[in-house]
Amino acid sequence: MSNPREKLRELARERHSSLAALSTMIGRNPTYLQQFISKGSPRKLEEQDRRTLSEFLGVPESDLGGPEEKSYDSSKPIPLDRGWIDVPRLPLSASAGPGATVGEEIPFDNFRFSRRWLREQGLDGSELSAIVVEGDSMEPLLRAGDEVLVDRSVRPFRDGIHVVRLEDTLLVKRVAAQGGGRLSLLSQNLAYPPIEVSADEVEIIGRVVWKSGRL
Repeated sequence: MSNPREKLRELARERHSSLAALSTMIGRNPTYLQQFISKGSPRKLEEQDRRTLSEFLGVPESDLGGPEEKSYDSSKPIPLDRGWIDVPRLPLSASAGPGATVGEEIPFDNFRFSRRWLREQGLDGSELSAIVVEGDSMEPLLRAGDEVLVDRSVRPFRDGIHVVRLEDTLLVKRVAAQGGGRLSLLSQNLAYPPIEVSADEVEIIGRVVWKSGRL
């Protein structure tokens, strides 16, 4: 049997999924799987956590420390409540710097999310897409190369991290209402000054609800 800790690290790297994101997916705190791999705590994965990870990663449970007889059988359909939703990865960049030119919205790949997890977060998979962050103005919250999940569903506006279109560029910023029909586009990196705009100058594409990136 392979070392389940090394196998999990390898699978996460191959799928471009951070350990923090996988930990959140199974309902644990973001450091859970990192501690499992680097510190051996917990000593082994709980059965439900192992099963969810094996189904998401498409490997037998035995690869993650489970018994051979409980291996994941990809030929068997997954019940609806334990199914998955593919969210398109778009070849677009939202700049956390000077601005990224809008490109083609034709998916080149997908992220696979637990249907149950999305439901628990109040998210509709058909309204989600993933794009890449460019620049450093949102560091340390978002770094260049991170991919963010954008919720494009129509909801009442509230302050938060959003992807917006300003003229011909896409930006990822913290958007705050200032009253009088004005918005502030704020950076996490204080080296970048706020951008003040009227609400009709900017199109809010969607709210950032999740990120994937290297630790």
